[in-house]
Amino acid sequence: MEERKDIFAYIGQVFQIFGFTMSVLSIFCLCFGEGAKDYSTMFALGGDGLSVATLLEYLGVSVCIVALRFIFFTTEIIKTLSVVWRTAGMFAAVLLMMTIFVLIFGWFPIDMWEPWVMFFLCFGICAGVSMAVTTYRERRENRRMEEALRRLKEEKDA
Repeated sequence: MEERKDIFAYIGQVFQIFGFTMSVLSIFCLCFGEGAKDYSTMFALGGDGLSVATLLEYLGVSVCIVALRFIFFTTEIIKTLSVVWRTAGMFAAVLLMMTIFVLIFGWFPIDMWEPWVMFFLCFGICAGVSMAVTTYRERRENRRMEEALRRLKEEKDA
């Protein structure tokens, strides 16, 4: 049974995603910022950090991801799709949303193939890690529930 979430749970998810994203972008900024500042608005400050505009853009990305997660994984909205199709749909929607953000905010040149390859590679790696962590967490929770059910049956039988 899924617990009901309030607005604070969603805000917490937004800031978890935002915090992870800022951590990764900070590392990228240190490693590639100076070389990328002429190509990307994200790295306009080079290795000195990220601009407030970039921070706000990624906060917007985080809000959109949580909204998409709500849409795809709340049974009240999508009732008939399996978890596999919901997950695929969410990843496709996030990929489309990220592409729109790239185009709107000029995160990298759209006429160069190299940044797109890196974008899709990074997205694929992040999606894979996300799936692995989610699968691990779900299996761990299922084992706990099975153990609790087994103990409940033993107590009932005793």
